[in-house]
Amino acid sequence: DAVRARMMAARNAHGHTLDRLGEAIVAGRHAPGSVISPEPVLCEEFGVSRTVVREAVKSLVAKGLVKTGPKVGTRVLPSDEWNWFDPDVVAWQTKAGLTRDFLREMQELRRVLEPAAVRLAAERAEPEDIAQIETAYAGMKDAIEHGGDYVKHDLLFHQGLLRACHNRMMVQMSKTLGALLRTSFEISTARPFGPASSLPLHRAVLDAVIARDAKKAEKASLVLIDGAREDIEEVLASRRRLPSVSTPAAKLRARALKSER
Repeated sequence: DAVRARMMAARNAHGHTLDRLGEAIVAGRHAPGSVISPEPVLCEEFGVSRTVVREAVKSLVAKGLVKTGPKVGTRVLPSDEWNWFDPDVVAWQTKAGLTRDFLREMQELRRVLEPAAVRLAAERAEPEDIAQIETAYAGMKDAIEHGGDYVKHDLLFHQGLLRACHNRMMVQMSKTLGALLRTSFEISTARPFGPASSLPLHRAVLDAVIARDAKKAEKASLVLIDGAREDIEEVLASRRRLPSVSTPAAKLRARALKSER
């Protein structure tokens, strides 16, 4: 038990140190080209050993945020060299704040990735996959009719579709899309009758997957994604504040369902 406790403490110290450094870099507190504080300073700042600091820096190197070298220290790299498919990097960016460029780039990635994944899901989905997506859809519908966490179930719906394609790389990429999906769903949810109007579009995707109609599923997915893109562009054009993913999503109030299956 003592050994296990020490291992857990070491992992927690590493994770905490990595997050603190990663968040500072992504938030711009360490500009590209700048050198972060030397090991002794970081050890004192975070209250950890040199080993913990070194392991955290190694992780940052692996994620493309910094590079190290003799006599030059640990230097911050430009953001276009960061590994944007790394869930930690995306998480740090969402905590620092979703920028408009970041959202647009993520939306473009989603438009390329998700319809292809849905097409595969129509060909490969297992009964348990369909059951999970149906459950998520039912949760969305219930949140509209009786109030509740629509965004949670919407996210489960799309994650279920990505898992149903049974492609491990696409499933991993879905973690990167999580921040975009959450933001997109919150923006759509904030619009009057936004969830109610998008629910039939979700049903069309699911019905096409159930029918094993890959072409129809892909097309329905594009319709759904383009609607979300229009919502996001409307918010970006208005210069309104973007939703924060570091706080729980707003829940719907009970509302009559305007359009349902």
